[in-house]
Amino acid sequence: MTPDRRRDAAGMTHLRQDVAFGPDQARVDAVLDALAGLTRIGVAYSGGVDSATLLALATLALGCDGVVAVLGVSPSLASAERAAAHEVAGFIGAPVVEVSTREGDSPAYRANGPDRCFHCKDELFTRIDDEVVKAYQLDAVAYGENADDAQRPDRPGARAAVNHQVLRPLAEAGLDKAAVRRVARALALPCADKPAAPCLASRIPHFQEVSPEKLAQVETAEAALRGLGFRDCRVRHHGDVGRVELLPEDLGRAVSGTLRERVLRAVTDAGFRFAAVDLAGIQSGAFTLPLVSVRHG
Repeated sequence: MTPDRRRDAAGMTHLRQDVAFGPDQARVDAVLDALAGLTRIGVAYSGGVDSATLLALATLALGCDGVVAVLGVSPSLASAERAAAHEVAGFIGAPVVEVSTREGDSPAYRANGPDRCFHCKDELFTRIDDEVVKAYQLDAVAYGENADDAQRPDRPGARAAVNHQVLRPLAEAGLDKAAVRRVARALALPCADKPAAPCLASRIPHFQEVSPEKLAQVETAEAALRGLGFRDCRVRHHGDVGRVELLPEDLGRAVSGTLRERVLRAVTDAGFRFAAVDLAGIQSGAFTLPLVSVRHG
């Protein structure tokens, strides 16, 4: 299969070359030094702050021609996230290579156990190995794991990265999530303060099958909620029920006045029968952490 190549930046970068990173300078220098010996690197890229920061640092180390952003495209990637990823790469000046991934063909992925992310990342890194490394003459592939994620038990995708010998320069340099965001702000990346945006499959409870239809329902409902001004939101798929997670400060207005009816329609128009607003707010790893914590306890 031939990768879908979309070059956004034509070698132009908006990154300043003289950025000072303050307390994070030594760790940033460690990332730059780790990349400096390479000629061309592929960055597994989503447009989130971690992968974008790695992409930007790789561009500073190797130049625009020495970096390729590899974006995996499948039904689990929301179209808005796909468009935003291209915009950020355009700011950085890195070309984007889109690779169609077929994790949905895997029974293990569809079964949606706590290791679902392993099967997704394994598919992505396999596609990169098969379709991109030789075509773009890459010396190595890296991904944006940060030092915090490296300590979390609910990140099975890290095992796939190890299996494929994918580099993790941010984690190796000790850059945690807060430091990554500081570096991104110093670089003026458009996604520096972007909320985390896990893939759409993360909205489906474990051991309930992942399907394109469910992913489409979640994407439609979340897009409608963002259209109502909820900048950060999740819609968890519980069959007929769409469980809405919002920032704590947004909970009151979501269930008050005329906006309550619009929130209800945003969810039911996506194909859910019922809408529920979760008073706990947004919960990272809510489905996976309880399962892997028991397993590792």
